[in-house]
Amino acid sequence: MKNYPAELKHFKKISAHLALDKIDAVVVGAGVVGLAVARAIALTGHEVIVLEAERAVGTGTSARNSEVIHAGIYYPKGSLKALWCVKGRELLYQYCQERFIAHKRCGKLIVATQPEQIAQLDAIAQKALNNGVLDIQKLTAQQAKELEPELNCLAALLSPSTGIIDSHGLMQALQADLENAGGTVVLATQVVQITPVNLNNELAYELLTATGDCIYTSHLVNSAGHGACDLQHTIPDYPVNLLEQAFYAKGNYFACSNKAPFSHLIYPVPEAAGLGVHLTLDLAGQAKLGPNVEWVDSASDLQVNESKLQDFYKEARKYWPSLANDSLHAAYAGIRPKINDQHQTAKDFVLQGPSMHGLNGLVHLLGIESPGLTSCLAIAEAVVEALQLHD
Repeated sequence: MKNYPAELKHFKKISAHLALDKIDAVVVGAGVVGLAVARAIALTGHEVIVLEAERAVGTGTSARNSEVIHAGIYYPKGSLKALWCVKGRELLYQYCQERFIAHKRCGKLIVATQPEQIAQLDAIAQKALNNGVLDIQKLTAQQAKELEPELNCLAALLSPSTGIIDSHGLMQALQADLENAGGTVVLATQVVQITPVNLNNELAYELLTATGDCIYTSHLVNSAGHGACDLQHTIPDYPVNLLEQAFYAKGNYFACSNKAPFSHLIYPVPEAAGLGVHLTLDLAGQAKLGPNVEWVDSASDLQVNESKLQDFYKEARKYWPSLANDSLHAAYAGIRPKINDQHQTAKDFVLQGPSMHGLNGLVHLLGIESPGLTSCLAIAEAVVEALQLHD
């Protein structure tokens, strides 16, 4: 690893008068993770601004998901997804209570509808225990039906720690905390280039915006969601082995016109690239089905693919056989910001800090898909630690 601060002669030297307004810390991206990170930095007493390309916060992945607080069941033991989800879940429930953010610990059922899936439930239960999810419960078909009379299954797992949340309320609270601590969110400001520079014989970062402005900062967090990989690639001479490529897995959602007869979230046994066409509830009790997994070429492909409607009926009726015809309608679509393609095993969250790339003050957050919302407060703590920012 290069000792970059000792080799500042390699970087473009910036005159002090060009960077009179150098900012202590900048977070690129005002999704739920970016806001959580900026809040955590601000609470350490450091000046921080968030630069967001859109005209409002949280318009990307943070606004187009299932709004589920995940327990931490499915992820490989020791992975960042497992560790941050389990830790983040409890941090998030506590934060919701403290800030009066609408949420509900409704629980979910993972259901086996085919005989061969029963063994998969046992494996999922063991994985949950390995990850520290200790409240997972195995249910017989009868026990599951006692909880949900309209449910069809051969066996199930109950996850009492799973819940739902008002994600927009969460982001409003995070932004309020950030601003109360002296931080700022700047909208309609897209960062298109990151360049390490020598500023007064200290390592800093020059951020070039789409309008041609330059912003200078000592600490930089790339939390740009779908654009994070592209932004990582703009850094000159960045270690090639650390470069990640963005891939896009679209998820379509269909809403139920009639009130669903369930009080728990209903999940089938997971698929290879996602968690299957599951049923989730919002805080008003309205149900929706999705997301499925549809690999696309662009993060802007957000039109619901209505040709998938019959597939949704077919999959949902495996556990909800009484689902009526003409009861589903297109709702919305979201894009998972993946760093693996459809032929690869799903990758873990990636946090690249100075210990990996050698650039003091720089953190990249890459491939932050589900359970990113659940993990946001835990991710924020990890970023503060990586940057060695302490109050």
